[in-house]
Amino acid sequence: MASAGLGKIGLPSMRFHVLGLGPIGSLLAHNLRRSIPRTHEIVLIHKTEEQARRLALSRSKLSVECKGVVTSSSNFLSEVFEGPELASSPGNTVEPDANSIHSLFITAKAQHTLPAVQRLGPRISPTSTIVLLQNGMGMYEELVKHVFPNPSTRPHFIVTTNSHGAYGTNDRVVHAGVGSLEFGILPDIYGRDFEASLLPNGTGQLSINNITKPGDPEYERYQHLRSTVAALLLLEDLNASWKPITQLQLGLRRKLVVNSVINPLTALMRCRNGDILNAPTFDSVSEAVCQEASNVFAAQIHCEVGEYGDEAGIQRLPSMLWSASLQQEVRRVAALTGSNKSSMLCDLEKGRSCEIDYINGYLMRLGSTYNVPTPVNSILCNLVKMRQSLPLDVF
Repeated sequence: MASAGLGKIGLPSMRFHVLGLGPIGSLLAHNLRRSIPRTHEIVLIHKTEEQARRLALSRSKLSVECKGVVTSSSNFLSEVFEGPELASSPGNTVEPDANSIHSLFITAKAQHTLPAVQRLGPRISPTSTIVLLQNGMGMYEELVKHVFPNPSTRPHFIVTTNSHGAYGTNDRVVHAGVGSLEFGILPDIYGRDFEASLLPNGTGQLSINNITKPGDPEYERYQHLRSTVAALLLLEDLNASWKPITQLQLGLRRKLVVNSVINPLTALMRCRNGDILNAPTFDSVSEAVCQEASNVFAAQIHCEVGEYGDEAGIQRLPSMLWSASLQQEVRRVAALTGSNKSSMLCDLEKGRSCEIDYINGYLMRLGSTYNVPTPVNSILCNLVKMRQSLPLDVF
């Protein structure tokens, strides 16, 4: 639970940028615009001039269909992410002096995140907030290493786990699977406790006043973070909720493992999610991936808590990250989304690069870091890359 004073966002003029306007990014932008006051700007960052032109022809309107009901949102600003300078594009509707980024929602593919943020970097300050709403893991670590290595100039980060399903048609986004959007704030480099209102046993209510409030000497540094959290909590149609960061990271890890099984197998077999459950060798492959992931997470947690020895690691590994629990979650999600195509399969069918390096590849990198073998994840990763490099129909 979180208390936010949801009727108000803490700034008289907040500017939210959305980078990545696929189905999930459009769904997010639509719900933001319908939830927050019009005094706060929402800027859509388009990849090309053509994308911006298509939105302009629709009078800057996004339409979303959910359970047969179509709703629309408008009053968006636009930027175009091509050419040497964003401001030089005729597709831009943002004022020239509105260059700074208060809050950046990233729903772009994981592999496109680093180059995009490198380009936007000069517009991002220590008072900015970046929200990562993507498949896979490892994007935060890349951004810290390559764009924000200095902690004193680093923006605030919010990480999320999303279970909504959506796909695009010619004129709208179809919100096909209503799920939830959970988020958490990564720890503050200056030690501010964003979860101070929680009791030691984890109960209690999160409050945006723990982030900052008027009268705080450091209000300017944290005001955009507070406003971003308040905006997220207004997204009732997306079932958004603020979670303690340890709980959120647990969910991220479980989702990563689910994707590490379902995505590469459906991409390689060119089948829908539920079809893999009928394959005779599915359980053995799933068990191997889940066991490798569980071993990697145990080693990582060992290192984080400064303890060594197998018994200590098993004791400290949450039961939700045990191999058997992960296997059950893989089966549950594959059955629940049985008629869906995975995002990785869709990418391969459209000839686009996929996120394998941030799914199975992330587990491989963790395994290398903590000296834990991950041979099955490595094979799946290499097979997907081979499949990606070949034509889908070779005969």
